[in-house]
Amino acid sequence: MNPQLTEEEMRRALFGAPQPEEQVSAPLVDKPVQEVVLAKPVVAPAAKKKAAKAFTPRLRVTLRVGNEFEGKMTELIHEADTLSSLLAEQDAVKVARKKYKYVEVVSVKSM
Repeated sequence: MNPQLTEEEMRRALFGAPQPEEQVSAPLVDKPVQEVVLAKPVVAPAAKKKAAKAFTPRLRVTLRVGNEFEGKMTELIHEADTLSSLLAEQDAVKVARKKYKYVEVVSVKSM
């Protein structure tokens, strides 16, 4: 090998001979194609079927309420739409406090 290689000769040895750039021609323009839109056939609306209601969890909270201290107490039943007994109890007490001064929770049962 020749120790006195020029830069151009080194490039040719490493990368090969330079290839001529390809000429890119502009794409041929075709006639515009008309768009075809397919229309859906008109169908008479069918009677809507009511979906079966999904199961909603319910808890029944039984409260003893009254407005007199150590007086007459009445029993009140509140139904809550939740699985959490704590939330059902809090909701029932909140509703009962609007009308009664003294509220005592007796039980929380699922329905």
